[in-house]
Amino acid sequence: MEPVRPSYDGAGLTNLVPALLGARPSEWLPAVVRDARAVVLLVVDGLGWEAVQNRPTQLLELSSLEGQPITTVVPSTTATALTSITTGLPPSQHGIVGYRVRLDRTVLNVLAWQASNGRRPPEPFDVQRHPPFLGRSVPVVTKAEFASTGFTEAHLRGGRFLGWRAVSSLVERCRRLIADGEPFVYAYYDGVDKVAHEYGIGEHYQAELIAIDWMIEYLVEVLPRGAVLVITADHGQVDVGDRVIRPHPEVLSLVDFQSGEARFRWLHAVDGGAGELLDAAARHHGDVAWVMSRDQILDGGWFGPKVVDRARERLGDVALVARDDVAFDDPADTGPYDLVGRHGSMTSAEVLVPLLAARR
Repeated sequence: MEPVRPSYDGAGLTNLVPALLGARPSEWLPAVVRDARAVVLLVVDGLGWEAVQNRPTQLLELSSLEGQPITTVVPSTTATALTSITTGLPPSQHGIVGYRVRLDRTVLNVLAWQASNGRRPPEPFDVQRHPPFLGRSVPVVTKAEFASTGFTEAHLRGGRFLGWRAVSSLVERCRRLIADGEPFVYAYYDGVDKVAHEYGIGEHYQAELIAIDWMIEYLVEVLPRGAVLVITADHGQVDVGDRVIRPHPEVLSLVDFQSGEARFRWLHAVDGGAGELLDAAARHHGDVAWVMSRDQILDGGWFGPKVVDRARERLGDVALVARDDVAFDDPADTGPYDLVGRHGSMTSAEVLVPLLAARR
């Protein structure tokens, strides 16, 4: 199985907002979008293309919409993908190159905006300096609790924040903004991702997808005439369960620290040991992962065609990119519960996301 490469010059997340705002070619967008008088872009965190395609009889609304799969970015993770959506840039340029990012000798948890070793986290502008939405003032409809987070400041800086605490409020916020004459609204929903992380790709996940399908049907129904709802996602999901691999002791003996995520784990070598680390990681983990050096990944354009220094410096020396449904353990990468569904790698289940649209 080969890794699924992102599209950075066509039908991919980095080009979606610029295309919707008329700043880049839009021929790959669904036809109903191209002459829309107003657009709501709804990003459903964790909604992979395969999740929609595999449930045509359960997801009646989503399955009826016009569209196609497009690609997310590398790694296929929320912090990186949302920043690429809003800025219109690949990770190699905006610099949010993962969920846990190296900044000198510190690892920044981007979503929590917490630095390792108890250090004070950097200012969001110092981590990600590109403006969202091409510098335009766009209404942002997302969870109220995200209003003052570091990550919000990093990828939504300058947006007009409109928080919601219930899904019905998300719908009503979008409806009212379009009715009041807004030409473009950005909305975000995180429930699918949360359910997949906690319960995996099973009955709870399917129930959440069906609930979102109902919400989308209702949102289309209440939008003013002539408006278009565009639906996409930041990544898909795979069910890992308890298949968590601790890197081999020989590998760990060559590692200074780790960053990234469990399905795209960066290994930072002890001084001068990058080549030896690459050989050991390939020998012990090449049966379940694509084991790549930083230069191999950058030369392959995985993070984008143009790599700025600040992005390059944040990467490790060797990456364990899970090919099978496994995760790689890092004791420093912890959370409130063990994750069952995961993402971050370059399988089709994680990289392919929907681009669907409906006109009211």
